[in-house]
Parts: sequence; structure tokens; C-alpha cells
Amino acid sequence: MAAIFGRRRLGTIALGTATLGTLAAADGTGERGERRRGHSARADPVPPPRTTEWALRTLRNMSLRQKVGQLFVTVVYGADADAAHPTNRAEYGVASPAEVVRRYLLGGVIHFSWTDSLHDPGQIAELSNGLQRAASGSGAGIPLTIATDQEQGAVTRISEPATVLPGNMALGAARDPRLASRAARITGRELRAMGFTQNFAPVGDVNVNPENPVIGVRSFASDPELAAALTRAQVRGYQWNATARNAISATAKHFPGHGDTSVDSHTDLPVIDHDERQWRRLDAPPFRAAVEEGVDAVMTGHLKFPGLDPSGEPATLSPRIITGLLRQELGFEGVVVTDSLRMEGVHKLHPAEEIPVLALEAGADQLLMPENLPSAIESVIGAVRSGRLSERDVDRSVLRILSMKDRRGSVSNPLVDTGAVGRRVGTPRHRRQALRITDDTVTVLRDDAGTLPLGPEVGSVFVTGWGETTTAALAAELERLRPRTETLHTGDSPDSGMIIEAVESAGRHDVTIVLTNGAWRDSGGAQRELLRALGSSGKPVIAVAVRDPYDAACVDDVHVWLATYSYRKISMESLVRVLFGRVSPTGRLPVPVPEPDRPDRERYRFGHGITW
Repeated sequence: MAAIFGRRRLGTIALGTATLGTLAAADGTGERGERRRGHSARADPVPPPRTTEWALRTLRNMSLRQKVGQLFVTVVYGADADAAHPTNRAEYGVASPAEVVRRYLLGGVIHFSWTDSLHDPGQIAELSNGLQRAASGSGAGIPLTIATDQEQGAVTRISEPATVLPGNMALGAARDPRLASRAARITGRELRAMGFTQNFAPVGDVNVNPENPVIGVRSFASDPELAAALTRAQVRGYQWNATARNAISATAKHFPGHGDTSVDSHTDLPVIDHDERQWRRLDAPPFRAAVEEGVDAVMTGHLKFPGLDPSGEPATLSPRIITGLLRQELGFEGVVVTDSLRMEGVHKLHPAEEIPVLALEAGADQLLMPENLPSAIESVIGAVRSGRLSERDVDRSVLRILSMKDRRGSVSNPLVDTGAVGRRVGTPRHRRQALRITDDTVTVLRDDAGTLPLGPEVGSVFVTGWGETTTAALAAELERLRPRTETLHTGDSPDSGMIIEAVESAGRHDVTIVLTNGAWRDSGGAQRELLRALGSSGKPVIAVAVRDPYDAACVDDVHVWLATYSYRKISMESLVRVLFGRVSPTGRLPVPVPEPDRPDRERYRFGHGITW
């Protein structure tokens, strides 16, 4: 929202001095942003900074095909490295995940639930070891990058028994870099115990647009200074010890900043209208902080930024943005990884087989999830052999990737102890630390009549609203304190019958707790109708926004509002601890909450939060 953007305090970040003209001269683009074919923007033959001796030695003995394989990180299908899976056969022409690694000499793999790769920590560790054995026995014998995006909160790929945390915006509400760093260290340690070597986190986007459909609570804050401090802290937490088996490569994303868009780059190509000055003040600070902290990798977003590159290319394919801004202005020397090349945001302008080559020309190193892996590999090899891409530039990318693997211990310790997974993942200590972190994230936004904290006079509680597993988790926590608890899950669009049933149930209990998710943007208004009906029931009602805090402005009939920024079980535990006075609420809004019909006015300001 332009109005909200215009009203936000953008901090006092010093402006850079580069202009589009100097970027054009430095990155191999002309005045109109056209690429110069036949040579690369990255023509310096000197190995990139932070290159390790092992990387240099290994590169000397690699074939072109082995080098190109290192550039790709993609999905493989199945829970067992050596077991056949039909989707591998359909996409790659071989049966098992290990065969995919061997045939294509892959640099890395990324795991999701939808690839049938993530069942439990022990299985994941066995899969990781099987894939690493396949890599060590093929090609140049280089260990894999094994990645996922365990951001926590809304994007949690591995759930319990792993330690689950509430996510970035919740950490923004806590406003404590030490907690953000601790959360990353817990997550990183557990990922490493399962065999992961790279996490595509933290999200560094500054979410100034409530309408953002893809970032939202994945962002730390709408304030660039707060977002930068927490991004820096998480990089430190993930990478805390470069030689330890517990360390993991962090990846700051989505450069140059995905925070001010109302379009999802998974399905379309967003356009960010910030000019250079706005970008340096608003979007750049978290990425600058990550670079200063020594982040191993930065992920590009599939975003048009006309103020940074008027050529119309998305950032993933833009030399001006990757080479000019990220490399030259911010001084980033690590690995640049693209967002998934299967996303629609990068397919709007070019054929699929052209995209990997364009990304490399722009300055990317790791190519994530190409639409057609065999075709993508051949297109890159063909571009090198034709002279369109320089093998020297491929070498530089490979050196960055190999050095990252070496620095984080993947070379010296590619395999994990599968027998120790149960002692390292979801430990009681991690669980206690996670709960203490989450306690500090719960934010009380409104309590007109002093209803909170709830006292011993509250004998029964009715739980209703959004989220079948979330309402059940909340009820289970409440039952430890108040055995008389009733639950009615109404979903995101309760019908009139459900609303009537909820009001009747509320009348039988001392207090009603109603959970919302997206009520402020619900076009049908069903969640808002439920809130109004409960608010008029004559019984105390407590509303909790379990994702976007913007829900708290959508209905005036409810006089107690809290925000947890997460619907995970651990957030419901901390919510109960706050509601019944076991801990005092200390969370403060990391974003302003606008009036629903007047986005230029704030119902709750940035930093608002009630405590006792």
C-alpha cells in the first residue's frame, strides 16, 4: 500500500553512491539494460574471495559437465535414496534419488514434503547419507548441498518431533536479536543432525504492504532497522561455528526485496515500484546486514524492479541487480542462488531452457529447481561451448559453491550419525528454549475491560474459529488448566449454522476464545460475522489472530485481541501461558495495523503492545 509505505519511518540508513549509469558500465549492460552477448559480466579470472584450498584443488580436476552439475540444486523423489519412485523416472529417466544424483552429477538437492522426502528425522538422516554416498561415488566425488527452507512459522517443512518455532514476524514482535539468533541456532543444529547443509532462510524482506500474499508473517517487520538486526542475528545463529558439525549455511532472501508487493511470484511476476533511494533505505538494510555478517548465500527473487533495472528483466535474470547491486555495491562474495526456476514469476519473459543461462549471465551461481533438469544442464553446457558463457565464469561460480561446502564441514563430515538423531533433534533443552522464545512473541493488542489475565473464576472455556489442528492444540493446552473445555472448529468460512452453534456454545461457558486467520481479507466476511455474533453474545470473548495481525482491526465488537503471528502448537502453549498470567506479555507489533477501510490510518501503531 503506497499510503502505508509513505507514512512509515524508514530509518536513517546512509544512501549508497552508485547510479544506474555506473552499474551499467560495471555489469556489462548498456544504457537500456540490454545484455552484451559473447562475454560475461564477471570476467575477472582471479578466484573469488573466501575460496578455500580444497575448492581450488578440486576444480582443477573437474570436467565441464561435472562443473555444470555443481550449479544445480533440484528435487529428488522418495524417502529412501536407493528406492525407486515413479516421479524420478518421469522427470529424470532413472528410478531412485541416488541414481538422479549420479546421472546428473548434481551439486545439491532440496527436500519438501511433496517430494515424499520428509517423514521423520531418522528417515531424513538416512536419506541424506544415502545421497551423500551416491555423490561421493560419482563424478568428482564432491559432497552434496542438501537444502530445505525451514523458515519456521508459516513455512515449516519439518514438524514435530523436530523443534518448531513461530517464525519471523513473531520474532519481530519479541524484538530481541539474541532470541532470533537462538532460534536459528536451534533450527540449524537440528537440520545439520538430519544431514542438511544449507537452509534457505532467513527471509530478509521488509513487509510494508499488508496485501502481500507471499511474504506477510515470513518477514520480521515493516521497519528496515528491526528487520536488519534480526536478519543479522539469524545469520549468526545458523553459521555460528564454521568448523562445527552443528553449523549450516544461511541464505538471506529474496533479494532485492519482496516486501512491497500484492502479487505472488509463484504464480505471476510482481513489480516493485521503489526507486533507488527507497530501495537503499527500505529494502537493502537486511541484505546489507546479512552480507556484513558473512552470510554464505543470498537468494534472488523473481521480481521486476524498474527503479533498479529498467530493462524489464526480473531480478533473478538482472546483471544490474545481481552483479551491480549485490556484488559490487553491497560487496557480497558468497553464493547467489536463484529462487525456484519452476515458479511462474521467472517464466513470463523467456523459454524455460533459456532461463538457467540468463541467470548465470546475470551473476547467479546456484540454479534452483529448473523446470527440466536434463534440458537445463545441456543448455548451460551448450552456452559454454558456443562461447556465450565463459568457462572461467562457470569456474568462479563452482569455486564459490565448493568453498561454501568446505567452510561448513560438508567435505570433512558429509555423513551424519543416524544413531544420534534422536538425541539431537527435538531435545528437551531445545523445546524449553523454544517455549521461552515464543513466550516473548505473544502480543496483547486490546483489552478494554481488563479481562486479562484470566483468573480462577474462569471455570470453563469455549474454543472456536479457524484451524482444526490449531483449535485442538489450544484446547489441549487449556484442558491442563481448565478441564471444562469445549471446541468447535468453524474453518475460514463458517456458515450460518456454524455461527449459531458457536454462539449457543459460548453461552454455556465462562469465556470464549476465537481464532482468526485472514479475517481482514476474507471477501465473504464469514469469519467477521462469527466475530460479531460472538461479540454480541453477552459473554467475554477473546479473539486471537494466529497469522496476520491485521485481523485485529477488522471487527469492533470484540474487545480483547491478541496476536501470535503463528498457528503452531508452541504458539498456542505460549498463548495459554499469557492468558492465564503464567507469563507477562512483552510482544510488540512489528508492523502497523491499518484501519480496514482507511489504509492510510493506523488502528494500532508499529510497536504497540499491552503488558501487565
